[in-house]
Amino acid sequence: MSRFICGKLSRIAPYVPGEQPRDKRYIKLNTNESPFPPSPRAVTAASQEAARLELYSDPDCTQLVKTLAKRYAVNEDEIVCVNGSDEVLNFAFKAFCDAERGAAFPDITYGFYKVFAEFHDIPYEQIPLNEDFTIDIKPYLGINKTVFIANPNAPTGIALSTEQIEEILSSNPDNLIVIDEAYVDFGCESCVPLIKKYDNLLVTQTFSKSRSLAGARLGFGIANPAIIRDLNTVRFSTNPYNVNRMTLAAGAAALEDEEYTQTNCRVIIENREYTARRLAEMGFKMTPSSANFLFARHPGVSGITLYLKLKERGVLIRHFDAPRICEYNRITVGTKEQMDTLLNEISKILEEET
Repeated sequence: MSRFICGKLSRIAPYVPGEQPRDKRYIKLNTNESPFPPSPRAVTAASQEAARLELYSDPDCTQLVKTLAKRYAVNEDEIVCVNGSDEVLNFAFKAFCDAERGAAFPDITYGFYKVFAEFHDIPYEQIPLNEDFTIDIKPYLGINKTVFIANPNAPTGIALSTEQIEEILSSNPDNLIVIDEAYVDFGCESCVPLIKKYDNLLVTQTFSKSRSLAGARLGFGIANPAIIRDLNTVRFSTNPYNVNRMTLAAGAAALEDEEYTQTNCRVIIENREYTARRLAEMGFKMTPSSANFLFARHPGVSGITLYLKLKERGVLIRHFDAPRICEYNRITVGTKEQMDTLLNEISKILEEET
């Protein structure tokens, strides 16, 4: 770092994104991207907007907001559009956390929560998951902090029920509860309808997973109008043109092709269950996943060894070195062909290592 950087930044450990190597062609099962291309409608819409890049994008994201409101049965003033759901999470830490309230989230979850808290000088509490990696809701009841919960959680893939989330909401009427639904379309019930009942709920979602637009960087938040106004105050104070023209067009078009999205989600769920069965037959232990990935370990081979051996064979998965989960790997669910390649390579590695 340079000698000019502010002291707090010199102490922050930044978020580490999944590998994007260029040394050879890999089967990428490490960053939870969709194995399917975007909707053809989304590609066409983005291409048409490319001819208008001399103009700024719509700061109000008007057409996308209208389409989102229709899709999720909410009002237009209950939506904020952002440059990937990471941005709305960043805004939420900025707008709704301070030294008095602080933040709370699980000890094993999306790594950006800790980074955002430290970046904004927010005191935070990391609440340990249960031994089986489920979230124990009791410590969150009446916690008097801004709560961030990924549902389904990452990297475990385990989901809370809406009833459990309601308990957290009702016990913290004076604190915001942020439910990060990046993976909700793969087998989890959304909390979006609850925004009509609880004014302390913010739900975030992304187009990166189920809608195959990870490279477009598009997310959104849904909450009561007062919360959305707060988030837009932050947005317009930092980057009012935060979503580019092509991404806005692609997002609206993708929403209008819901059959394409739902078909892909069904295939991914089928491939997830198929892969889980095959891995279990090989002796793997896994958490029950409601996401587009599996969280798995094998008693006969270490997590880091499996990760490295697969990488040598051209298959990328995600390994985490945190003590509680270092024997596990997170495996993105791809096409049937990709999963068969993964399974075949794992079978060979197990023969060598066990």
